[in-house]
Amino acid sequence: MARIAILSYIKRESFVHELTGRAKLVFFLAWSVASMVTYDTRVLVCMLLFSFVIFKVSRIRVKDISFVLGLAAVFLLMNNLFVYLFSPEYGVGLYQSRTVLFTIAGPYTVTLQQLFYHLNMTMKVVCVVPVALLFIACTDPSEFASSLASIGVSYRIGYSVSLALRYIPDIQREYHNISQAQQARGIDLSGKDKLFTRMKNSVAILLPLVLSSLNRIETVSNAMELRGFGRNRKRTWYNLRKMQKNDWIVTALAIAILAVDLIVTFWDGSRYYNPFLSGPF
Repeated sequence: MARIAILSYIKRESFVHELTGRAKLVFFLAWSVASMVTYDTRVLVCMLLFSFVIFKVSRIRVKDISFVLGLAAVFLLMNNLFVYLFSPEYGVGLYQSRTVLFTIAGPYTVTLQQLFYHLNMTMKVVCVVPVALLFIACTDPSEFASSLASIGVSYRIGYSVSLALRYIPDIQREYHNISQAQQARGIDLSGKDKLFTRMKNSVAILLPLVLSSLNRIETVSNAMELRGFGRNRKRTWYNLRKMQKNDWIVTALAIAILAVDLIVTFWDGSRYYNPFLSGPF
């Protein structure tokens, strides 16, 4: 059984990895706000192209995060499907025009305006998800926690996030080891058996995994309690680094992207770019 890395830190030599957690967090927050606020297709296309550049610079390969990208693609497809099922004419009312391409059945007609709305909605997600995955893959969990504390988030929350990110690869490794041990005992977990049989056999993995995770949580919580975690309102961070020249440049770039995004998006008083009308919408 191949081991799949999910939401874990991937150490590489790249410009993105060398940035401090604070700079990457500010960029990610500004990028997320910019992509979520706008429905301007021109802005989304520019952000999409820029996200490809970020991906290339980070030296993170697609196969490193392919599993999570696949899950995101499934949820994106379901989101588009349910939006169309419950509101097949939403784009028509939004863009104030109607160009029917073909009719499916009853009220379900495929219009150019609805497809354009789904295109914008898809690009918004495609702009955010890869950058979010890169942020997790390129940031050490401890540095991520210190970056949260540096912007005013309670260090208890930051430490919880750090522990969660550190546990993800540990749980994956534990799952892989238990799975190999159970298969060595003759428990088949491949796709050869029926679905119900595989679900029943998976309990042989999940139960030991849950018990080992509870033991690990108890060990860590006892160690934190013995060291007086949470006694003081503030704490220092071993992995906290000072902002360097590149960090300030990336921070300024993030603010500039957000500012340009808001200006272009709300220039005519609307979040939506409407190519179907000659005048402003």
